[in-house]
Amino acid sequence: MPHTLSILLQNEAGTLLRVAGLFATRSCNIDALTVRVTEDPSIARMVLEVRGDAPALGRLVQKARRLVDVLEVEQAPP
Repeated sequence: MPHTLSILLQNEAGTLLRVAGLFATRSCNIDALTVRVTEDPSIARMVLEVRGDAPALGRLVQKARRLVDVLEVEQAPP
């Protein structure tokens, strides 16, 4: 089942790598990825589409929230 995540993060070098690496180390494949700068140039929004079961994805969301450069993580309703 596909899930869509929206992540606000600091717009700094290496941030995308840290977030994508989190999903890679948990064997969660990213089907689609979009990253854009927000109105504030120091903040970017990353939108991910991933597949997986809800409990595993919930754990990934909690871990993503703990990353230093991540400001907010939202999961779109299915």
